[in-house]
Amino acid sequence: MGLLDPTQADLLEHGMQQSGTLAAPPLAQRMRPRTLAEFAGQTHLLGPGRPLAALIAKQWFPSMILWGPPGVGKTTLAQLLARETDHAFAELSATQAGIREVRQLLEQARRQRRSGRGTILFIDEIHRWSRSQQDALLPHVESGLCKLVGATTENPSFEVNAALLSRVRVYELRALSIAELVGLMRRVLTSPDGLGALEIEVEDGLLAALAHTTNGDARQALGLLEVAVSLIPEGSRQLTPELASMAAGGRALRHDRAGEAHYNIVSALIKSMRASDPDAAVYWLTRMLEAGEDLNFISRRLLIFASEDIGNADPQALVVASAAAQAAHQIGRPEAVLPLTQATTYLALAPKSNAALTSYANARKLVARHGSLDVPRVVRNAVTELMKQAQYGVGYRYPHDFDGGVVPGHTSYLPSQLAGQTVVTTGSLGWEAEAAARLQQVRTGAEVSPNTRDDNPGEPG
Repeated sequence: MGLLDPTQADLLEHGMQQSGTLAAPPLAQRMRPRTLAEFAGQTHLLGPGRPLAALIAKQWFPSMILWGPPGVGKTTLAQLLARETDHAFAELSATQAGIREVRQLLEQARRQRRSGRGTILFIDEIHRWSRSQQDALLPHVESGLCKLVGATTENPSFEVNAALLSRVRVYELRALSIAELVGLMRRVLTSPDGLGALEIEVEDGLLAALAHTTNGDARQALGLLEVAVSLIPEGSRQLTPELASMAAGGRALRHDRAGEAHYNIVSALIKSMRASDPDAAVYWLTRMLEAGEDLNFISRRLLIFASEDIGNADPQALVVASAAAQAAHQIGRPEAVLPLTQATTYLALAPKSNAALTSYANARKLVARHGSLDVPRVVRNAVTELMKQAQYGVGYRYPHDFDGGVVPGHTSYLPSQLAGQTVVTTGSLGWEAEAAARLQQVRTGAEVSPNTRDDNPGEPG
């Protein structure tokens, strides 16, 4: 816990290092950005004209929750906010501090405000605080005594009180891309504050292979790089794939001196299945499997593809992909290659539709544009007398009471502000092609004939 100007804290740490009273911190700590220009990633928030960049330029920002996976810069961004806008920086960890520590910092914030300076109250892992602890922040956030910046790896919708959420903005930070991690590691290798003095020689392809093992975590990437460099024999400056693999704990790094990167092969697999090219799809799958690729990674890609590129054109595709993922997990190598090959072949030959992707995108645009629109009263459940008096459920007609399961003259249950909007799209292949006619009848409220069946119970009517 403490209330220090970030610049003062840096100078204090630097002085202690120079005097020999503080062990050298890890590379990630030494290379922590001192300006927003040095900050890696999050261009959707900090790029030119993007939300946070625009607010910082105006020297103003709201209280906020920074939500994202580990190692993407949540703490660093909070510190830079303080530095760029001349706020004092007060930091707490929700795993170690409680209401008493918050009150102490708030009292310091009052003194700062009397001197004309604002305070950022940064609470790391804010999701670990109880409801009552979070509620204690409400009056101080609302009064503007401090700007709250909370950091969490968990979805704030579930872990942060609704009352507190209504008083802050949530900004989602994303895992760094391979290219962003490679750029960060390259900067560290040339910086005098990092590893520049060692003049390490390493290919970008190998840095990309290292980055791939870190799941977008910058802290982990720099830690891995630091270990790998420390393994270079005395008298050498070359970082080799063998040394990098040792640093990664023996995990095979998919590295090619010609520059063919792991993620290119993944892209080839996906695009081959999308193009209904099973020969190429199974080839690229085999390349990944023979290189020792993580079975879970391959399974996840097949599951995503089954919904994103096939969807309801063949609903069975998701079942096949899910079964293959479960089988691969249960039986492991080497036999796991069989269900994965089976699923890849099925997905490549299945009819294709991206309707799940486009339908969700359509709905997301409406949600973003119109916010939280009210649920129509006709589809609200009247579970109390007051709700009945408020006309909840009035006019609702039970679809099962009508032939075909569709209410004649039905109007959409979308919010009234979205009347006439189309969200769901259908493809022209497979099951979706058969469903398109019914969808049109449902949307128009036309009478739908009841389903019929022929003499074969295995065939739908």
